[in-house]
Parts: sequence; structure tokens; C-alpha cells
Amino acid sequence: MQTRKIHIGKLLLEKNFITPDQLDQAIAQHNATGQKLGHVLVDMQFVKEDELLNLLSEQLAIPFIHLKNYPLKPEIVSSLPEFYARHFRAMVLKKDDNGFLVGMVDPQDIMAIDELSRILKTGIQVALVREDELMQSIDALYRRTSEISTYAEELSQEVGGNEFTVAQLGEGLSASDAPVIKLLQSIFEDAVQVNASDVHIEPDEFELRIRQRIDGVLQEHIIKEKNVVQALTLRLKLIAGINITEKRLPQDGRFSMKIKGKRFDVRLSTLPVQFGESVVMRLLNQSGNLLNLGQIGMPENILARLRQIISLPNGLLLITGPTGSGKTTTLYGALSELNKPEKKIVTVEDPVEYRLPRISQVQIQANIDLTFARALRAILRQDPDIIMVGELRDQETVAIALRAAMTGHMVLSTLHTNDAISSTLRLIDMGAEPYLVASVLRGIIAQRLVRRICKNCMKDTELSAQEKTWVTSTADSATASQPFKIGAGCNYCHHTGYKGQVGVFEYLEWSTELAEALRKKDTDEFVRAAHRQPTFRPLALSGIDLALRGLTTISEVMRIAGEGIAESEITSSEPSTNPSAK
Repeated sequence: MQTRKIHIGKLLLEKNFITPDQLDQAIAQHNATGQKLGHVLVDMQFVKEDELLNLLSEQLAIPFIHLKNYPLKPEIVSSLPEFYARHFRAMVLKKDDNGFLVGMVDPQDIMAIDELSRILKTGIQVALVREDELMQSIDALYRRTSEISTYAEELSQEVGGNEFTVAQLGEGLSASDAPVIKLLQSIFEDAVQVNASDVHIEPDEFELRIRQRIDGVLQEHIIKEKNVVQALTLRLKLIAGINITEKRLPQDGRFSMKIKGKRFDVRLSTLPVQFGESVVMRLLNQSGNLLNLGQIGMPENILARLRQIISLPNGLLLITGPTGSGKTTTLYGALSELNKPEKKIVTVEDPVEYRLPRISQVQIQANIDLTFARALRAILRQDPDIIMVGELRDQETVAIALRAAMTGHMVLSTLHTNDAISSTLRLIDMGAEPYLVASVLRGIIAQRLVRRICKNCMKDTELSAQEKTWVTSTADSATASQPFKIGAGCNYCHHTGYKGQVGVFEYLEWSTELAEALRKKDTDEFVRAAHRQPTFRPLALSGIDLALRGLTTISEVMRIAGEGIAESEITSSEPSTNPSAK
């Protein structure tokens, strides 16, 4: 192995890609860290990775394949079990009369090649691939869908026509490999692998649907063995510590678990439906670091103003948007920046999603009458500097929050409204006095999340007639004629054309003009004054800005603007287009 590594360095030296001094530095780093010499040379920027791999490909007389653009087929890839693919850093790329073509990160590993030939039961040809592309392809293509179906079938056979009893699914279930445990484990592992935020378990009349929310859109897997649903539901209720005998009322629970080395808090909600109980679980990754304000994608002008507002000694900052728009991420980002020893921060939330050091976090418990209003009254006696209210839900909570903002506290909260302008009017509808809102409000940020175009399969596109009409009416005809991008669909994005999400923000700067219109209860003048603000840019226009930058599509912007989705977009986001989920 040592000779091979030195050979790579000598080869690069002979081809004048590196100097003797650079080789000596890289060897010293390699000896100190144990990292492969090729990786060291790339990390130290002595040679570009593609140059190194092209040289190795030429030397070994094997092809160098870019997996980003390679037409991988899940049924071919799955010829090699995932364990061996990860262990040997290898993937089956193609099958023909000569056997398998296998992409490898290290095609000189003779022992690995022999073992792969034994596992695949045929001779193999090897190709060189980039490690980062290989690992992304493994994550994208080795889904747990077939595994889930297999375990569901096993569980169905075990259940038969009988219903599970409490005793069968209680703590006495000692067999760690029981089908219900295997099925749940596969469901969770698959969700984590594709970075799903929510898992839905929905019983239908003749089947069970398992849906995952990925980048804000649900993708579906159907299990024919519908009789497994009660076993799944009962087991999840046991884990979450909620009443397993109650099937007529909605229930909420929470539990923690470790999945693939990461710790997740799982929020569970059950709802009685026509054919059983619907279970929805939100997965909160507690292992990863919370995003700070600079990482959430907020435009610089809005970010700078937000930081000024949260540094004020008192007032009210509102973050608005529907469920799943990233409000909590923005709030926690703000709290992370404010979290200093000299500041007393208290939050009241339902539920507490992330646990932050030094911050006193109160969990609402309606069953014992610990409501937002009651918790807020108690918090004011705790000598806080900053108060975060998870949501302004009712008149009493709004009144106490406004009073706290008037009496020397900085209050951060959220509101479920469509845009920044309607948030102020919503507070008044909830019973707040206009003069009080006018005196304490410092700023309002409305936000949404749109899907980000997959960088791997991004391509130019022309807007449809519907999209051109909408962009022209929202912005202007010149904007509608600009070039835009879409994702063609690839293995990395599960053939949706999207990978990840990006925030769209609308900021309403508070001003004397707005306050005066509000005090007079002149809503029409308030709306006009808001649109006259130089810093105000509506969500739709902010979304179009992102589309012009190639970050998202116009159809995504139309979706968050409430204009519906273009027909082509509906087709591209259908779960059935994902070959790995079939």
C-alpha cells in the first residue's frame, strides 16, 4: 500500500504536475495523518482532483467516469448490497454480456476486486470514479423501500388475521429482530438517508401509505399489507409514552432515538381517520448544529436590519409564514446570536424543538393549564431581557406579549399569516389595540421555503405561457424574457429536479407613517404606506429574484405566491418518477 501511494506521487512528479518540494510536504502530511497521498495532494491544492484521476485512468488503462451524468439504474446498482458498496467504495454501473462494470474509488485494490467478483459471482471490469460522487450516488440509490416492503410482508404473516394485543407489543417484546422493529427501523433509516423532515403513516381501505416530506414535498411508498398498521401504531405509541388504548381522540407524544449515529427528537401525532389512525412524525436532528442567521440564506439588507432590531432593548419582532416555512429556524438563529452570559433569555414553546444551553425553555402543557398566557405571566417575574413566544395564538397571549414589549423586554414571536402587511392587521383582529401595536412593533419578516434546483442536472429553460404571463404581471415583460433554469432530474435528486430548499423573505420596516396609519385604523392607507417603504419587496418579487439567480424555478415561486404549480412541475414532482422508490 505504501509503495502504491509513493507511486502516485512519483507519477505526478514525472508528469510535472507537482514539484519535489510539494511531494515532500504531501508525504509528510500523509505520514502524520494517515490520509491517502492522493487526497493530501488535492487538499493541499498541489493538484486538481480531476487531473489526478485522469492521470490514474490513463496509467491504469481504465475509464474515468463522472457519476453525476451517468445513467445509473437502481435495479443494476442493487446487484451489489449496500454494505459492500460502502465498504469497498464501489458501485455497479452497468451489466452486459461480459459481466459487470464496477466503479471504484481505488481500482488498484486487488483484494477488493477479488471480493467483489466473488459477491457478484462473475468477472468484473473496473472504472475509476470520484469518491464524493460515489457516496452521493450510494445515498441516492440505496433506498430502504424494498426492505420496508419485505419487513411489512414478514410482519403481515406474523399478524395474520388477528389483532395485536398490548402484551404482544409491550416491554416484554424481547426479540430485537421482531418484524415490527425491523420495519420501523427501515422506515426511520430511509427517512434520515433522504433527509426527510416528516414521516406520514396513513392507513387506507386496502393499503398502507408511507409518505416522506422531502424538501417540502411528499413522496409516497405503498405497502399492500394493510394489516400491519395497528402493530406499527401501537409500537410507536408505546415508544412515545401515550395512551395505547385510546383510538378515538388525537394524541401527541415525543421520543428520542439514534439513527445512523445521529440523535433525533421525534414529535409524534396521531389522528383518528376513517380506516384507523394516521400517524405523523417530525424528525428533529439534535446532532447537527443549529444554523446561525448568516447561514439561513437571508438577503444581506434584511439580515443587517434584523440584527439591529434584535439588539434593541425592547420591542416586538414578528416572523410570519405558514407551517413549514422555516420560522423556527430563523427564531433559533436569532436566539443563538443573542445567547450571551449577560442576557437572560426565556422561551415559551409548543413544543420545544431544539434545546439550547443557557436559555430557559418552557414547554406548553395544556392538560395542566400551562398555556402560553399563563407561562408568559410567570416569565415576566423571572427578570428576562429577551422573551421568545413560539406563537401568538390568542387575544390573551397577544396582550401579554405586547405589554412585555412595552415594559423593557425584547419579544420575538411568530404569527401564521400570508405576508408581512397582513400580520399587523391580524394582531388587531385578535383584539390588540392599534396604538399599542404601533408603539411596540419594530419589524416584520415574512418567509417561505422553495425547493432549490439540483445543481447536478440544472439546465436552461423557456418559461411556459402561463409562467410568462404571471412573471409579466408580477414584475414586467423584460423580466419574463430573461433566461431561467430548471432541474432535468437525475439520480442525486430522485428525478425531481430539486435538491434542498432556499428561503424567500419579505421585510416590512416599521416607520412613523405606518404607525400613524395604524393608530387611525386606516387599513387602506396602511397597505399603501407599506408598499411605499423603500426596503419593502413582496415575497413574489423576492422569489423571482431567486429564480433569476438560478436557485429555484418560476413554478416554485408561483406555488408560494398562491398561483398554483405549472402542469410540467406537477409531473416532475410525482413520486412515481423516482425509480428508486418503485
